Amino acid sequence: MAVEGSLSARKPASQDVENQPLIPSPMNTTILTSMNTTDPLTSARDSQSKPTNDDPPPKPGVITSMGLKVLALLAFQNAFKNILMRFVMKDHAGFLLSTAVIVVELLKLFFSVGYIVLVLKQSPFTVVTFIRSDWKNTLLLVVPATSYSLQMTLEYIAMANIDPASFSVLVQMKMLTTALFFRTILKRRLMKKQFMSLVVLTVGVMLCSMKTGEEVEDKIGNKRLGIAATLGIACSSGFASVYTEKVIKTARKTSNVSREGEFGLVHMQAQLAIVSLVILGMYAFIQDFDMIMSNGFFHNYNAAAFCSSLNSAVGGLIVAAVLKYADSVLKGYATAISVVLTGVSSNILFGTELSLFYGMGIVNVIIAVLLYNSSGLDEFLC
Repeated sequence: MAVEGSLSARKPASQDVENQPLIPSPMNTTILTSMNTTDPLTSARDSQSKPTNDDPPPKPGVITSMGLKVLALLAFQNAFKNILMRFVMKDHAGFLLSTAVIVVELLKLFFSVGYIVLVLKQSPFTVVTFIRSDWKNTLLLVVPATSYSLQMTLEYIAMANIDPASFSVLVQMKMLTTALFFRTILKRRLMKKQFMSLVVLTVGVMLCSMKTGEEVEDKIGNKRLGIAATLGIACSSGFASVYTEKVIKTARKTSNVSREGEFGLVHMQAQLAIVSLVILGMYAFIQDFDMIMSNGFFHNYNAAAFCSSLNSAVGGLIVAAVLKYADSVLKGYATAISVVLTGVSSNILFGTELSLFYGMGIVNVIIAVLLYNSSGLDEFLC
């Protein structure tokens, strides 16, 4: 959850937490950002009073040189992921989706352990120690891990049936689903800027979905299935956000496991990857057992599919870097840039028709993303 405004001259922590209206940004960072042991406002204030060897946290809306590089990398990675997945899936590749998603999680675990060994100079067995000492919260990760695994599977289904430009716009509906889940389940009120951004987002998505009489219908794929899969991603993301906020974050506050010094964000990434691998392994065994036994686990899994999995895994590392060097305001800019890059690249590489309606819609979506993640704007609204 992003910390908005100055952290100085705040109310007591209990009042801040109780009256906090801000809904976390429903990006893939949701699970990791909500896995802290303390409330973000409290931890931010504590970090000012305690010395630390880490880089100072970025001020909201202020970007460092490293933050700019990371956000640019995130924007290009998101756009490249959409284009690459469409290239892999446009001819309905015959590999098992469970295979692709398992490879993503294996690569994430490999990179996380590599970072622990090479950068942190710690033993890889610290991951085991972390999971054993934090076993209760490891069990709680089953739900968001399942949700995230479902999202990755649905991404492949969506990209097999709709173009990247449409996907990059429709998937932003996760802002709306997250807001609805937080309002109905957690009884959190929407900030004015967020309500306005969701209205603008809805209009933008409707405009992007409109067709002109001159447009030719894409014969490749089932567009309704692609749209349904994309909306499924949005709903799953929203639910994972609520679950993480309500259950996991509460449990982390009372956890006795120290996050300072020995354990850090990379250990949480490894923890989440291991839980996801268990869930995905069970799914593959139940759903694709006969196919795996007859054709092999990597049947039709080619180099392009591996590159897609590798790109998704690298995206997880970039997200972790964004959490350290940037805030939700700047992540909103990266998301907006990736939407534009995806639309333009889809037009160049796949001949996707970008109509006037799409142009108007994408402007709305970009404004909605930036407005949703803006800092300090709510106090100026009536």
